[in-house]
Amino acid sequence: MSGVGPVEPGEGTHTWDLLEPDVPRPPRGRLGTFYGRHRRAALATVTAVTVLAGGGYLYATRPEPPAPPPPPYPSQVTDLHYLSGEPGPAGDEARGFSFSLELRVLAGPPVTVERISQPYAGMSVTSSPKAPFRTNPGTTRKIVVTMHVTQCRKVPWNAGLPFLDVTLRNTRAIEVHSYILGQRYAQHLSEALQVACSNGLE
Repeated sequence: MSGVGPVEPGEGTHTWDLLEPDVPRPPRGRLGTFYGRHRRAALATVTAVTVLAGGGYLYATRPEPPAPPPPPYPSQVTDLHYLSGEPGPAGDEARGFSFSLELRVLAGPPVTVERISQPYAGMSVTSSPKAPFRTNPGTTRKIVVTMHVTQCRKVPWNAGLPFLDVTLRNTRAIEVHSYILGQRYAQHLSEALQVACSNGLE
């Protein structure tokens, strides 16, 4: 060998000559063989389990929706209006007189009228329909209230703002609400009391 230059590899010293021939891989075992044959199905199963686990976690940790608001109190959605005075029941004109009201439930669950009363000790009250009765939301009901005078000394002859106490109930609460029915009611009540008590009742 003469001259200066790179050293050339000798025979049998190339890198591709050093590579070992293909050697069969050792057997993988039953699990490895099964995985090799069913690799796609196994990957799909693992992916599905991962997605389900993630979805279950997201569902379990989702924020709770806000609770629905409670229904309104019955007095907030029930209106009572005076319509007119009416003759007393037959045979009872001397000591009884009647008047009609309109009750309206504006919204919420149905409202039941449990009782109708008034504050004067000298009178008693009945109604038609007889309490308790129920009224659905969005509907109106006519009520005829009859008052019976028992003691004229205990009734106001000139009531300024007479009212009725009405016990109302719905799924939220039971309330006693006082309804002031206005000047027409006050005038008719005073006139009826004067007629009733001018017939010899004490």
